[in-house]
Amino acid sequence: MKLANKVAIITGAAGGMGQSAAILFAQEGAKVAVIDLRENDAQPTVDQIRANGGQAIAIGADITRADDVQRIVERTVKELGLPNVLYNNAGIDTEGKKPLIDITEEAFDRTVAVNLKGPWLMMKYVVPHMIKAGGGSIINTSSIAAFFACNTAGYCGAKAGVVAMTRVAAVELGRYNIRVNALCPGATKTPMGAKVKAEMDARKATLPSVDRMGVLGRMAQPIEMAKMALFLASDDSSFATGVPFINDGGWTSMSGVETQS
Repeated sequence: MKLANKVAIITGAAGGMGQSAAILFAQEGAKVAVIDLRENDAQPTVDQIRANGGQAIAIGADITRADDVQRIVERTVKELGLPNVLYNNAGIDTEGKKPLIDITEEAFDRTVAVNLKGPWLMMKYVVPHMIKAGGGSIINTSSIAAFFACNTAGYCGAKAGVVAMTRVAAVELGRYNIRVNALCPGATKTPMGAKVKAEMDARKATLPSVDRMGVLGRMAQPIEMAKMALFLASDDSSFATGVPFINDGGWTSMSGVETQS
C-alpha cells in the first residue's frame, strides 16, 4: 500500500475530491483526519472508511481561524499520530461569477480566506509536527484558474496565490524532507461543479458546453483528482516539489474556449 502507516489530514473532505481522496488514502493504508466545516458533514466519509476497515476521525472546523486549525492538529496528533500528509483541498467560490466591480468586499474576503489563507494556516500549524515525523508531503489545491482568466477576480487571484505560496513552501521546507506541490484541477463533477452547471443553465448554457472544457470531451470524476493527489502524497512522486500539477483533460492546451471554473 502506498500510504501504509501514514497519517493524512484532508480538508474539505465531506464531498467531492476531498471525500474521494480520503477514502482512497485510507484504502492505501493511511489513517485519515477528515476535515470539513461541520463535523456532521464529515462523519459519513469517516463511516465509509471505517466500514471498509480503515481508521479515520471527523473534525468540524473553519480553516480560516487559527484556533480551529490548531484544534485540528491537536486532535489529529492525539488520536492518529504525527501527520505525514496534508492535503489542503477545501475551497469555495462565493463571488457568483460577478465582474470585479460588482463583487462585495465580504464575498472577496471569504473567497481569499478559504482558498489562500486556509492552506497557509494549515501549513503553519501542521509543518512543525510533520518535521517531528521526519518529513512528508503537502498538496495544495489550486486550479487552472491560477493560469488564465476563467473565473472571478478573487478566485483566480487566490488560486494563483496558492501556486506562488506552494513554491515558497517547497523552498523553505525541502531541508526538512517535506515536499510541497499544487494540484490544479480543471472542470470536475463536484458540488462546486454542480453550482457552475446551474449558473450556466441559468444563462441558457448546457452541460455539454462544460464537458467540452478539455480535449477528452468530458468533465473529470472526483476520483481522477484523488488519484493525482495520491501520487503527490506517496513516494511515487519522491523527487517532485514546488510544482503545479495541472490535471484538466487538456483544457489549458485549448484556445478560444468558453470560461468557467
